[in-house]
Amino acid sequence: QVRVVDAGGGEVQAGGSLRLSCAASGTTFVTRAMAWFRQSPGKEREWVAGVSGRVPNFAESAEGRFSITRDNTKNTFYLQMNSLKPEDTGLYHCRVDYGPGYVYWGQGTQVAVSS
Repeated sequence: QVRVVDAGGGEVQAGGSLRLSCAASGTTFVTRAMAWFRQSPGKEREWVAGVSGRVPNFAESAEGRFSITRDNTKNTFYLQMNSLKPEDTGLYHCRVDYGPGYVYWGQGTQVAVSS
């Protein structure tokens, strides 16, 4: 059974940093793509960043501040978030895509950025 676990959220002041992790287990499938989404209060869930193969992509709001790394030995992706802003506040979920019909979500990790 595939399991995806998000972690690393917390409370920081504006300008601070956090590193989120997305760890997948329970499968030997190769990850085709993964992404982070954010659910902010009063807003629809939005895509923040992702990687397909080895190519990372970021939402305009995250460009230049966020980066993605991967530890293959742990089957874990990391979202490094720097220069955080209050508008980055929200519940972050990662989604891991192994192919059609094999998409799994983490439970989410909360990020709160105070001004």
